[in-house]
Amino acid sequence: MSALLTRLSAWLHRQMPTHEQLEANRLTAPISRRRELFRFTRRSVPRGVAVGMFVGIFALIPGVQIVGAALMCVPVRGNIPLAAAVTFISNPFTTILIILPLAVAIGNSFGFHADVETVNAMVRSGAGVHQWWSWLLSDTAPAIVIGLFVQSVVASVVSYFVTVWFWRFWIGRKHRARLRRSGRDFDS
Repeated sequence: MSALLTRLSAWLHRQMPTHEQLEANRLTAPISRRRELFRFTRRSVPRGVAVGMFVGIFALIPGVQIVGAALMCVPVRGNIPLAAAVTFISNPFTTILIILPLAVAIGNSFGFHADVETVNAMVRSGAGVHQWWSWLLSDTAPAIVIGLFVQSVVASVVSYFVTVWFWRFWIGRKHRARLRRSGRDFDS
């Protein structure tokens, strides 16, 4: 497992652009000067994961997700590369099978009446734009927005604490291994 994580970490580091490349781009130059946004620290990693999870679930527009996650990482000092990577939690598979049905269910629990079966019927019948807009502007839009918001907040809080736990576990393991290699015994 650790070999897989090491290879994954090395691959991610190779894929990330250098600071010189970021500073050369006029759009990323202001952010690239803040190097703490690109470091993997015990504080920036959980923040980046939480921001990426929030934006990835709440903003279901692919191009907006990465930019939104990067912009949200600036004030909370989260890791931008991780936030951008975590936004891919919402891909076509997870969005259709998990995120949207769960958002509709959560929204309906707040008293709205969004109907998922209507979508299936409209897809089968080849509904026009007018029918889609009227469906969306009924109780469906508020149900989905509220459901996505609740889902993204819960997912970001849970992912923050899971990442904090995983970070401590990983660093503790590395520390114990280093102590064993140096010949000292580590109890507790």
